[in-house]
Amino acid sequence: MTMVEQHLPPYFAHESAYIDEPCEIGGGTKIWHFSHVMKNSRIGRNCTIGQNVMIGPSVRIGNNVKIQNNVSVYDGVELEDDVFCGPSMVFTNVTTPRSGTPRNTPADFAPTLVKRGATIGANATIVCGTTIGEFGFVGAGAVVTHDVPAYAMVYGNPARIHGYACECGAALRFDFGVARCETCHRTYLKREDVVERIGV
Repeated sequence: MTMVEQHLPPYFAHESAYIDEPCEIGGGTKIWHFSHVMKNSRIGRNCTIGQNVMIGPSVRIGNNVKIQNNVSVYDGVELEDDVFCGPSMVFTNVTTPRSGTPRNTPADFAPTLVKRGATIGANATIVCGTTIGEFGFVGAGAVVTHDVPAYAMVYGNPARIHGYACECGAALRFDFGVARCETCHRTYLKREDVVERIGV
């Protein structure tokens, strides 16, 4: 190994990307054209950060996260492992923003958590203070104003539950509270609006 190879970062960043210091970026992660990673952020392994993405200061992003083009991940947003953010989807982080009266005290900010395996479709908007449950599926263009339960498939404005999705992404069909995915054969149990996986 040459001296040059020893000093290369374990991730790839396009020459047009800006990476502020300090921050942590895991091995195998790719950061594409015109993106900006701000200081004190932490990005896990094997992530894909698309073109024109902004990662705000102190943001936490897990492993194997895919953020498509034109997405801003603001301070207060956390993405767990295996999250997918579609093109031009929007996070917010201030509850009542004003231009003429800055709203930048801790009470003005509301955290957003996107749990493991969740998908957010293109052009969706996630209002701050919400949690997207594990493997939740937010349809394209949805406006999420309330928490999304695990495995729930939501869309519309405001977003409402219209079904449930398997961990593989296929729609689930429940019969007497039990669903078996036709694609990957995982099995799920549904009690009211709570869905849990019970078998492979």
